[in-house]
Amino acid sequence: MKVSYQNFLEFPGWAGMPSFILQIVKENNVTKILEIGSGANPTLDVGTVKNLNLDYTTSDVNETELLKAHDVYKKVILDLSSDKVELNNRYDLIFSRMVGEHILDGRIYHKHIYELLNPNGLSVHCFSTLYAFPFLLNRLIPERLGDILLGKFAPRDAEIHGKFKAYYSWSRGPSKKMIERFVKTGFEIIQYKGYFGHDYYKKIKPLHYLEQLKAKWLVKHPISALTSYACIVLKKK
Repeated sequence: MKVSYQNFLEFPGWAGMPSFILQIVKENNVTKILEIGSGANPTLDVGTVKNLNLDYTTSDVNETELLKAHDVYKKVILDLSSDKVELNNRYDLIFSRMVGEHILDGRIYHKHIYELLNPNGLSVHCFSTLYAFPFLLNRLIPERLGDILLGKFAPRDAEIHGKFKAYYSWSRGPSKKMIERFVKTGFEIIQYKGYFGHDYYKKIKPLHYLEQLKAKWLVKHPISALTSYACIVLKKK
């Protein structure tokens, strides 16, 4: 198990996600993939899926979003946070991109993922973590106010990156408690990375500057509870 910490600029959950996942696919001879919550916008593009002859399933709780996806992808309506999941397929890789923080019950979610993996299958997730101040605020304040603040400090395309309620269940940095939870579920932890800092204050220059200084200090003196983002690679034993 490798636990490490980096600056949030190294976090692969945004623009770097396609190359990050592609490397995992190639290094582990992955052929059958389930992406959670990707809907109409799967991480690996159509050309990559065709060239590597991948069996790639995009999932969502919203059927309308799934219908927008290219037909090279298999499509399934799926809510892994529900008590019962009926899905006959098994996968070499199940992954998510900025979905984990929106899961109501992390225990149920990761239990279902474990069950849907082939032996030695991989579970990979990039997500925001609770105790960074913007995310703690997002968790505590009313959802409508959160929408307003998000639009002001981090505007984005609502159709592609919809604002969903965040619960932050099991969305934490690599603390001893979190490591024990994943191990108890049955996973081997290959790597668990925490990332410090964020750019939510970039419109307020003094705060943004202080946040970057804090992030640099925390990379050298890590406190797992103060991460802003995390990325975990798990393997089904």
